[in-house]
Amino acid sequence: MTPYLDVQHLSKSFGALQLFTDISFSVGEGQRVGLIAKNGAGKSTLLSILAGKEGYDSGDIVFRRDLKIGFLEQSPRFDPEETVLDACFNHQGEEEKVLKAKQVLTQLKIRDLQQPMGQLSGGQQKRVALANVLLTEPDLIIMDEPTNHLDLEMIEWLEGYLQRGNRTLLMVTHDRFFLDRVCSVILELDDHTIYTYRGNYAYYLEKRQERIDNRRAEIARANNLYRTELEWMRRMPQARGHKARYREEAFYELEKVAKQRIEQRQLRLKASNVYIGSKIFECQYISKRFGPEAVILKDFYYNFARFEKMGIVGNNGTGKSTFIKMLLGLTQPDEGRIVIGDTVKFGYFSQEGLQFDEQQKVIDVITDIADYVDLGSGRKLSASQLLQYFLFTPEQQYNYVYKLSGGERRKLYLCTVLMRSPNFLVLDEPTNDLDIVTLQILEEYLQDFPGCVIVVSHDRYFMDKVVDHLLVFRGQGDIKDFPGNYTQYREWASMEENKEVKEAKAPKDAKASYRRDDRRRLSYKEKREMEQLEKDIATLEAEQKQIEEALCGGTTSVEEITAMSKRLPQLKDELDEKSMRWLELSEIGS
Repeated sequence: MTPYLDVQHLSKSFGALQLFTDISFSVGEGQRVGLIAKNGAGKSTLLSILAGKEGYDSGDIVFRRDLKIGFLEQSPRFDPEETVLDACFNHQGEEEKVLKAKQVLTQLKIRDLQQPMGQLSGGQQKRVALANVLLTEPDLIIMDEPTNHLDLEMIEWLEGYLQRGNRTLLMVTHDRFFLDRVCSVILELDDHTIYTYRGNYAYYLEKRQERIDNRRAEIARANNLYRTELEWMRRMPQARGHKARYREEAFYELEKVAKQRIEQRQLRLKASNVYIGSKIFECQYISKRFGPEAVILKDFYYNFARFEKMGIVGNNGTGKSTFIKMLLGLTQPDEGRIVIGDTVKFGYFSQEGLQFDEQQKVIDVITDIADYVDLGSGRKLSASQLLQYFLFTPEQQYNYVYKLSGGERRKLYLCTVLMRSPNFLVLDEPTNDLDIVTLQILEEYLQDFPGCVIVVSHDRYFMDKVVDHLLVFRGQGDIKDFPGNYTQYREWASMEENKEVKEAKAPKDAKASYRRDDRRRLSYKEKREMEQLEKDIATLEAEQKQIEEALCGGTTSVEEITAMSKRLPQLKDELDEKSMRWLELSEIGS
């Protein structure tokens, strides 16, 4: 089968910086492919090249003939005068398309289709761009960080949308839950080369470790042989015969392998000198609203405990960032007050980020703050060591800021926050644009951090690993304090939803009970209905059993399995409905 996209021997550099060399991969029809790489390795550049937005040095990119491609850029740009609807459909406003646009945009919390794009925030514009890609129904969807600026509800909706049907995707995302649930193939861009893993994110983690272990063993073997060959080379400085020259050439090839370095796993960075008193902060019945409709907090009381690691989750617009800014004194509550302990020293990582001097070197950005971080017990971490811990190589540390990618800038901003030695970290969407390796390092840093932490994030994987309880902002001042991580909260919320559904049905049961007391005997019509229900239930149960046996038998064709898989949930619904009605009638007649 001809692939939708075939990339052969592709290379790209910016001056002396080589992003990737001679890489080859393909994307087949129906494949959902995730691209993983460190910040600055060229992920966004590669997607831009494939979308025809940027050139490349050498190689071939072949798309299947007449293939329709949709591209979601990391930072899309629009005409500020055009409306949301125009931005979605390139000025095609047929009625059917308008209806579909409303459905998708409503899921993405964009409700005014006639609003000019210039009035929307950057996050809202990214969501309109996402809607545009989905609504134009391309054969191949290429997406750069599709979950940025989406709240948890939107991310879960998008997961379901992309999982349905036979969609073909190539995406860059740092959201590991999203990768695991949506993608069936992982491409890793590492050390200028691309590696393919035919499985989801969990499979990739396992196989990547195997690859690294095998490579380390290969380098270790090459080093042992290299030492032996080096002795031979030193003993043979005179003119060599043909065999000797062949051995000499082989020696130089061996030397290349032996001198390779695989990035060693960082040692966990543990500080022991962070001191924070027992009084942290107390929200004393604070209220905040923006206008009569937008209630953020209402008589909210909370006493934050020492060493807490709290996550804040909720849909966009429910007040998460406003709450953080009130805590930091950047915004004042309408009523009540927040009392902060004397020993608290905040480190604040905001969504907006730090504005850097473009002509400054990376190392100078950090040393302008401090030369080292005191880890306690006589241990110090220099500015250069902190940068290296967060994967800035010694060469990158002496690069100018203007050469950094978006993700590298976010990482540098994070280092400026940590370099100030805070004892209370407040991180507002810290995971946006950070690569997965950096996220893993940050997770370990926060797990070991001996102070307090508040994290606002839509990254479910990150939250599960870092926080021990949640504040869930549910809108209009409704805040749930939940003692657990995000996955545990979702399980609890799901049980609550089921409970509400059952309670909603309770009036029907009460009405049936009243009817039973009022009339003890079934009518003739109800008796006949009950008899028919018994026959129908028996027939449906027999069909269900037959399908289950066929699916387990191993002799059923693919087409039959597909049809049966669709029929099974229909059968269950019919059985539930008829069984419920039979129970109602049996209670009346009892």
